[in-house]
Amino acid sequence: MNLNLKKPLAVFDLEATGTDIVDDRIVEIAIVKAHPNGEIQNKQLLINPSIPIPAESSAVHGIYDEDVQDAPTFKQVAKELHEFFKGCDLAGFSVLKFDVPMLVEEFLRVDMDFDLKNKRVIDAQRIFHLMEKRNLAAAFRFYCQQDLEGAHSAEADTIATYEIIKAQVERYQGMDVMDNLGKKLGTVDNDMQSLADITGSKMVDLAGRFVFNNQNVEVFNFGKYRGKSIIKILEKEPQYYDWIMNGKFPRDTKRKLTEIKLRAFNT
Repeated sequence: MNLNLKKPLAVFDLEATGTDIVDDRIVEIAIVKAHPNGEIQNKQLLINPSIPIPAESSAVHGIYDEDVQDAPTFKQVAKELHEFFKGCDLAGFSVLKFDVPMLVEEFLRVDMDFDLKNKRVIDAQRIFHLMEKRNLAAAFRFYCQQDLEGAHSAEADTIATYEIIKAQVERYQGMDVMDNLGKKLGTVDNDMQSLADITGSKMVDLAGRFVFNNQNVEVFNFGKYRGKSIIKILEKEPQYYDWIMNGKFPRDTKRKLTEIKLRAFNT
């Protein structure tokens, strides 16, 4: 079927140096512009962010510093992009959380207004999540073919979760589990270590302020040192430790930072 369009719909996706709307920058933008008459226009641009692309981000989208060194900056393509988006509604996957805020920020950074007042925004991820529920009741129905009675009571929820885990092991046993980049995370087995390996987080602290990068090195996951080795930053700027310890960070975050510091510098 064709979409019933009253004006052009610009479906777009961004790749960036990271996920911080303020500090990070766009490195690629792709747009599919659908017109009411059925015409389709495509635009894809690599963009020089004027800042280094962290290795962790390159590992996700495959764009490295050398790929964009000769590309135009956002300021150089801003008028072209603004004109391409002119008169369009917007759409994408998870655009409300990331792509739209990042794009607007980039335009404002070069003193160009990107007004959303007359633009409708359609987020395919939001529709997906609303129509294909991913809550406990939906999982219980999918894996156990039963409706969850007494949902949100602690006892009913824990019993359902136990039954779901058993059904998942039975359904997926022996199957390899891959991440979004095709990297193998492990194999489903009726063994708690294998399940923990698959579902385990790369977070170092519970708040996710520190994470393990692809080399299993503990790095910052926020602020000006996002993606940088914690130990190397503390070596270069030891006062950053004091800033975190005196700041409004969770106690668990401070505890993990102290553990890293003691392990690195007191051995």
